[in-house]
Amino acid sequence: MTAVLNERKEHILRAVVVNYIKTAEPVGSRSVARFYPGGLSSATIRNEMADLEEMGYLIQPHTSAGRIPSQLGYRYYVDNLMDLNELSEDVAEKISSTLSAGKMREIEQIIMNSTKVLSSATNQTSLIMGPQFKKSAFRQLRILPLDDKKGLVVLITDTGYIKNKVIDFQHHLSQSELQQVVSYLNQKLYGLTIDQVTTSLINELKRDLFRRLEILEQAFILLEESLKEEKQIRVFLGGTTNILNQPEFKDVDKIRRMLNLFEQEPLLFKILEDNSSEDDIVVRIGSENEFEDIQECTLITGTYRIHDKTLGTVGVLGPTRMDYSRVISVMRRLVDQLNKALSSS
Repeated sequence: MTAVLNERKEHILRAVVVNYIKTAEPVGSRSVARFYPGGLSSATIRNEMADLEEMGYLIQPHTSAGRIPSQLGYRYYVDNLMDLNELSEDVAEKISSTLSAGKMREIEQIIMNSTKVLSSATNQTSLIMGPQFKKSAFRQLRILPLDDKKGLVVLITDTGYIKNKVIDFQHHLSQSELQQVVSYLNQKLYGLTIDQVTTSLINELKRDLFRRLEILEQAFILLEESLKEEKQIRVFLGGTTNILNQPEFKDVDKIRRMLNLFEQEPLLFKILEDNSSEDDIVVRIGSENEFEDIQECTLITGTYRIHDKTLGTVGVLGPTRMDYSRVISVMRRLVDQLNKALSSS
């Protein structure tokens, strides 16, 4: 647990963080003095900065140079000193208009647009986990006859997710036979989450229905494909070059590691999944990140929902020298608009 700083030290720490975020250069006492309303001398400020360094909040990268925030300094700033920026009307409107549900009906398109607007508004790299279908609960299955030989199977979840597939009937089915199949499945599956509809359960249902109707095989294809789809990890990226443009990532080895990370979709999915939280916004700074690949970065995440059901995670990845106030403000706005867009889609 970090120590509580007095007002003077807090003001100096805030000045160092804000200056360093803007300039990416070590901050000296003169720069801090311009932020301090009490008119402290440079000597007094240097002494306070030396104390903050000894306490672990600041780092002096070079002798006789200014200081930069440490991971602990950033954490204290985010938890105690940061004032959230009020978004400009232009940025707020861009987020709202981009995610307008009236323009998009496909969930995937909404997510893809979200990554673009998030990376653009923050100048960082955005990562968004695609909706986790397995978190949805089964609500209804319908089989709609198209003609004597074909039908349309429609799967509907509690989040409004709809999946459909045209199937071939091995034999002619009467409307009553179709209704019998549908009623049975709806009764057995209602309320189960998709990951609870296991292959063994599907096989059990097949055997049960096979004794009554020998023409059911393809009616289960949709459920089986849905289970297989869950193994396909989906992470949407935006602004991948943004992080590489930061001064902290000019080193060739760092660039190579980040580019390699962006190609590992399963790892990105795991990072987002493990940082999913019911909390508003989660900030992981440096080594607070469990994953070694991003321990030189800050990851800020939020969750998006449909009708209060968590479906996925939104993330912004950047250097620890990040404009936390702006990124968090943008993140909150985007998550709010994303929730509205998905609930209306």
